[in-house]
Amino acid sequence: MLRFNALLAVAVWVLWLTIGGVRALHAVQEHWQVSVTMVFGSLVGGGTSEGGGAVAFPVFTKVLHIAADDARVFTYAIQSVGMSMASLSILYLRVPIERRIIAWASPAGVAGVVFGAVVVAPHMPLPEVRVYFTVLLTALAIAMVVMRLRRKERRNAAIPVFGAREAAVLVVAGFVGGLVSGLVGVGENTVAFIVLVMLFRVSEKVATPTTVILMTVVSLAAFLSHVLVIDDFSAARVDYWLAAVPVVCVGAPLGALICSALSRSTIRNVLVALITVDLVSTVVIVPVPATTRVVAGVLLVAITAGCFLLTRVARYDPAETGDRAPASEIPPPRRSA
Repeated sequence: MLRFNALLAVAVWVLWLTIGGVRALHAVQEHWQVSVTMVFGSLVGGGTSEGGGAVAFPVFTKVLHIAADDARVFTYAIQSVGMSMASLSILYLRVPIERRIIAWASPAGVAGVVFGAVVVAPHMPLPEVRVYFTVLLTALAIAMVVMRLRRKERRNAAIPVFGAREAAVLVVAGFVGGLVSGLVGVGENTVAFIVLVMLFRVSEKVATPTTVILMTVVSLAAFLSHVLVIDDFSAARVDYWLAAVPVVCVGAPLGALICSALSRSTIRNVLVALITVDLVSTVVIVPVPATTRVVAGVLLVAITAGCFLLTRVARYDPAETGDRAPASEIPPPRRSA
């Protein structure tokens, strides 16, 4: 596995130097804060359901004071590299994933992210979008904590019942997640994670790598939209991207490898911790108008209630016996030198 990741990293570094040349080296020197940020962002992007943009966007806009538009486009660009590397590692390791959500949600996610990036985003204030995305993450964290305290639940290794109803749910979730991603850079993976874990009772160890691959597809579509349709991949954004590429091609696959070795509870705790940091930083740093606070509060209650309602659908509860394998029976990923 380490040899495979090393070969991928070397290939990316060669392309990075070939495409960027001296400019790439200068970008790392001038924007070293971006490189350091993406050390952590790539680990999060490859190893959790949040995506590297969940780290990059708030740090860029709240700490480095980079324009929100630049941060959003950078998120698509760098996730196209880092999460692609993580996805290749997941597939090479044969980490268990739910392929049906990729098959059904990916096309809808691509449609959603292109629509969001091209049509909706130019008319949506980004600071408010960031607040609303924090609300989505916070609702997920609350639901996960309460589920953990309520009882120790068995988990499915895959969606236990699949038909037209489930396919429709995945299409809707894919489009909504893509729309959110089109506005703030991440979101497809979070919405998919909520549906997989809360509704279908799929283990976090399966849901996490599945959402990484799903977010890879959506990020590539969004990045290409900005390059080919919107045409706003400016010189500054290119430099940020060049500064981060040599880092994320190592960090994202490493994050995927670490995630494959973690337990369900550890993955859940890491997600809750990251969401808590995001919530606190948004409350402390981002100026929020009174109207936005009210709307955010209503959304938090509504989304949290929605998450709990998903957990009440008995159709997908794991059976005590039968072919719905609990998470403990999920086969470990393949190991190789």
